[in-house]
Formats: sequence, C-alpha cells, structure tokens
Amino acid sequence: QVQLVESGGGSVQSGGSLRLSCETSGNRYTKHCMGWFRQIPGKEREGVASIDVDGSTTYADSVKGRFTISQEPDGSTLYLQMNSLQPEDTAMYYCAAEPPLGYCARFLEYNYWGQGTQVTVSS
Repeated sequence: QVQLVESGGGSVQSGGSLRLSCETSGNRYTKHCMGWFRQIPGKEREGVASIDVDGSTTYADSVKGRFTISQEPDGSTLYLQMNSLQPEDTAMYYCAAEPPLGYCARFLEYNYWGQGTQVTVSS
C-alpha cells in the first residue's frame, strides 16, 4: 500500500518562504510522476507543480518563478520550495503520485494522495 505524508506547512507573512516535503512509503517512486496540488475550501483543487520520470517539471502559471519542485534521487521524498509567498497561496497543499502515462503535466487522475499540509500566508 502506497502512502504519502506531507509536512512543512505553516503560517508565514507575505514575501516569506516555506519548503514542503512529501515522504513516500510502500512503493518508492523512483521513476514515476509526482506532483503538488492545493485546494481552498469551496474551490476546485488545482495542480501546482509536477515532476515526471525524466525529471521534466511543470508549473502552474501562478507559481512560476516562485515555486520549485524537486525530489531525492531515490524518489523517497518530494519537495516544494515556495518563495515570495502571497496571501493567495494560502491553501491546503497535497502531494500526489502515479497518474496514467501522459497525464503528469496535465495534473490529471493521480492515483495516490497524501493527507495535506496547511499553508497560510498573511499580508
């Protein structure tokens, strides 16, 4: 059974930084797509960043140049470095893994999800 556990969320002021982590267990995703999503209550979940098996990355326009997705070489841990945080980045952040082939950068149909970690940015 695959498990994903996020950590690193918290409260910061506008302009601050946070780094989220996602530990994997069960099956190590050394060669699978993984991604970060976020959701505000009452709104649809949105894809934030993904990293595919070849290391290629995709970012939502709203976070380009501010967020960076990365992972350990063995795929055990996924990261999201978030800089220049703004109040509109406030959300619950989730890591996810293993969408069908070709769906990684489209942020669709990820099969495994973590429980989420809250990020709150105050102005």
